[in-house]
Amino acid sequence: MAMIGHVLKRILMVLVGYLVAVLAGLIAVVVIYAILSSLPNAPGYFRLMEFTPVAVLVVPPLGMFVYFLTIILTGMQTLVFALIAEFFSLRSFWLHMVFGAAAAAAGFTLIWPDADDPERWADMGIIAGAGLVAGLIYWLIAG
Repeated sequence: MAMIGHVLKRILMVLVGYLVAVLAGLIAVVVIYAILSSLPNAPGYFRLMEFTPVAVLVVPPLGMFVYFLTIILTGMQTLVFALIAEFFSLRSFWLHMVFGAAAAAAGFTLIWPDADDPERWADMGIIAGAGLVAGLIYWLIAG
């Protein structure tokens, strides 16, 4: 009976950790774009992206749509990474950060609009950076 309780506790911790990490990752995207847009000689593209994510956070229905879309896009990758981490008892924070960055980047590639656009690689780096933050938050909760 204690084994079942432990497994249920781990499943709950993984689920809560994932949901909070997704929220932290979305906030990290806003912060990263805001910081990059304030740099000198930043492209106008970053200035536009500074306000778009803030609108997502301020307008609740739009924010919930983006939150659930992010869960759908990153859920399967995160489940695979969580199963690997649980099966092999991997508890290091840097590994969870790498898993978070990989899951975020893989989720972004699912909605990648134009493969030939060079600005999308900057977005990939920003999304992967937010995934690093999300992986760290996940490790703090469920690691």
